Amino acid sequence: MFTNEELEEALRAITSMKSKCEHVQPKLKQGTAQHTLLIRRIAALDIAQSLITQALETRHSARGE
Repeated sequence: MFTNEELEEALRAITSMKSKCEHVQPKLKQGTAQHTLLIRRIAALDIAQSLITQALETRHSARGE
């Protein structure tokens, strides 16, 4: 089990990584392995971001915050 602080730090790191990936994406040629990998990485980061956000919201709701 992770603490709220650990989840919040992970969320900041994932958000930063996703932003950097999205910044690089237009520079890669569509159809290349690098482009495909980056698209999949962004999708995975989206999922991770959603799951962490959901976990934090659930904890805040349980506390009545």
